Amino acid sequence: MNHLVSADTNGRKFPLGQVVMTTNAMRTLRDDEVGTALANHTHGDWGDVCPEDRAANERALAYGGRLFSVYHDGSGGKFWIITEADRSATTVLLPEDY
Repeated sequence: MNHLVSADTNGRKFPLGQVVMTTNAMRTLRDDEVGTALANHTHGDWGDVCPEDRAANERALAYGGRLFSVYHDGSGGKFWIITEADRSATTVLLPEDY
């Protein structure tokens, strides 16, 4: 995995920890799209997740747990952002990278 510069956590709902991207995601996604998605993720905008994952994220914010968001790039491709339960790391990846 390749490392990104960590986003500023000022005013965010949780820290991202170390932010990394899979090589595949780094080749596919634009930096500005990833930056916007990371900002949305830390503000509790989980993107295009199902109601069950949305509820799980809200519980994870309150009680601890993994956070999962789904976004789409400019060409409609899906990508995920996952923050670990201990908030030590956040990974940007494509679904096929999982």
